[in-house]
Amino acid sequence: MVKVMTKSPVILSIHAHPDDEASKGAAIVAKYKAESGARAILITATGGEEGEILNPAMDTEEVRENLAAIRLEELATSVKIIGYDRAELLGYRDSGMPESEANHNPACFARVPLDVAALRVAAIIREERPDVLLTYPERQSRYPHPDHLRVYDVSMRAREMASNPALEIEGLSPHLIPKVYFHIFTVERIVALHEKFLQLGLESPFSPDWFESVVPDYVATTKIDITGYHAVRSRSLRAHATQIDPASRNWFGLTDTQSEQAYRSEDLFLAIAPSGYVFDGVETDLFAGLRVG
Repeated sequence: MVKVMTKSPVILSIHAHPDDEASKGAAIVAKYKAESGARAILITATGGEEGEILNPAMDTEEVRENLAAIRLEELATSVKIIGYDRAELLGYRDSGMPESEANHNPACFARVPLDVAALRVAAIIREERPDVLLTYPERQSRYPHPDHLRVYDVSMRAREMASNPALEIEGLSPHLIPKVYFHIFTVERIVALHEKFLQLGLESPFSPDWFESVVPDYVATTKIDITGYHAVRSRSLRAHATQIDPASRNWFGLTDTQSEQAYRSEDLFLAIAPSGYVFDGVETDLFAGLRVG
């Protein structure tokens, strides 16, 4: 049977670094907060200590020396903009890129034993009892950062642990998250934005070689209309002043209105659905199959 929802919906988002919550899912969370009264929980795995300073105005010695603390301040600002009800930082160290010195640090997220990190997430799952999990896919050919890959591993293991009645976790009762979605970046969206730049007579940030490098790992099963919420995404991105260049054509070359005109949805892949849930075409609601009526 398909579960029906008799309470306010709960969304759990799991991300790798501060700023990931802004670039992936910010508008979706804001939409469901405003329109459905959803409770939104954010888990961030690392402090992003290895992030490069991509905003020239922030590339100073003082910022470089205090980057870890500044990134947490940026995260706190972004969380308020998006409207998360609870934000938890697991506190693992940024793993850096493969073969880097940071990637060999035993304290980094990618090196922490899987069940150690997953158990902490499982406890939050049992506390909050989410209906939907937004996380990262197993295949990430465009940007296979070790921390992003580990988010997938930890998310799926934590869901399994949280639902296991034989596993004692802080006296909390088991909970199975019925729907799991992966954040994806579709070619369809890239093409639409590229064409909007050209239509407006603007230089597109998507050059031909950029298109050639795109490998679509997943197709969109779910398109959430985020009309009216692009501005939330833009504001949360700008909150990460060390990581996001305000002059970036990729992020800000189009206004929020122009972005909405070009592509109105944020795309997801439905990885796990409740038993018995079926849908035709493309989903347009995170909580489809869970709502009453």
